[in-house]
Amino acid sequence: MAPDSEAYVLVLYYSRTGATARMATELARGVESSGITARLRTVPSVSPDTEASQPQVPSEGAPYCTLDDLRNCSGLLMGSPTRFGNMASPLRYLLDQTSDLWLEGSLTGKPAGLFTATGSLHGGQETTLTSMMLPLLHHGMLITGIPYSEAALMRTQTGGTPYGASHWAKGHGNQLSDDEINLCRALGTRVGQLAQTLKPAPK
Repeated sequence: MAPDSEAYVLVLYYSRTGATARMATELARGVESSGITARLRTVPSVSPDTEASQPQVPSEGAPYCTLDDLRNCSGLLMGSPTRFGNMASPLRYLLDQTSDLWLEGSLTGKPAGLFTATGSLHGGQETTLTSMMLPLLHHGMLITGIPYSEAALMRTQTGGTPYGASHWAKGHGNQLSDDEINLCRALGTRVGQLAQTLKPAPK
């Protein structure tokens, strides 16, 4: 984990079965290959009632994201499984709490990329990716996708879109294809490089 004073790209995700978490790990590898730290963070499930139903600290995996994790990042990679062509509600719940960051302009001018996983080939990957772009555009973030100079984007038989990284679970569950791994790492590297190029000048 990066010290508070160290620049980092936040890899923020929600994962229910583990596929999106596996993608987050590959994206983080791409980020770190660019020479900047990746900070992995997740979000708790949304409770169906008004009582807290999740522990304050997850029993395994990445820690829960705080608003300061978002506020202080140099770039963002955000991922969610598809829910009827949209992001999952736990991730949206966190974004709905970011009004102060919007008022401060904390995310303005910072690069962002998206990733998702679906159980079916035409399960709404691209609409989910674009749904996650909308609040980030309102925050003034600079959205980057995956360029077609990445050869895996043309040959993939599973996930992978120009809008962001994706995974088609079908019968493979959490097992990513080689092309999906390559595209995750490519997007991570791209956001990591942009975070370093676009970092604000010292005041």
